[in-house]
Amino acid sequence: MDDTASIGSNEYFLMLGLLVFGRGMDFLSTWVATPNLALEGNPIAKKLGWRWGLLLNVVLVVVLAMWPLSALVVATASVLVAARNFQSAWLMRSLGEDAYREWHVQRVRETRVTLHLFCLAGNTLLTAAVGAVLVYFSHTNEAKWELVPFAIGMGMIAYSIAVAIYSLLAIWRIHRAIKQETRQLQAQSQPLETRSFMVETCSRPPDQIS
Repeated sequence: MDDTASIGSNEYFLMLGLLVFGRGMDFLSTWVATPNLALEGNPIAKKLGWRWGLLLNVVLVVVLAMWPLSALVVATASVLVAARNFQSAWLMRSLGEDAYREWHVQRVRETRVTLHLFCLAGNTLLTAAVGAVLVYFSHTNEAKWELVPFAIGMGMIAYSIAVAIYSLLAIWRIHRAIKQETRQLQAQSQPLETRSFMVETCSRPPDQIS
């Protein structure tokens, strides 16, 4: 399972085709959902942008195609990410990136953190569980691992981990912004309360000031 594929061999081109398809679907689904990358959850991909991100992925695809295990893991995770993107891409496009982000943030504000985390755990852990089952049953009686089910299972686990990390990061950012806004509102309201008290006190007749 640790064998490499020689560049130019049939196995290399097969892995290359799977990687191009998987990464291509990830790019396409991202472009449909957020053409300006305003809703991109991966901070590295967002910073690289389309041009540098495409260049990096070309290099990644060409290199990883030499290792079938890594190629299948990345291709599996990429296809699952693309499927997740396509699920909400139509809504993101119809609302617009800014409007969708505001709508999403508002929904997060109105949802208890525990409920949000519970649903996230159900989403990621169930997917990872299916991947773990594939990994487990890919072990044969000859103490060897079957490449395809093992790699697909690992790809599902990697996908689940990535979704959990980026979703937790997004939740943390939103709630951090909420706390900052709350502190700013409190800081702004305090001087207003003080000024209103001073105005009210000064406007009273001298015999009513206590």
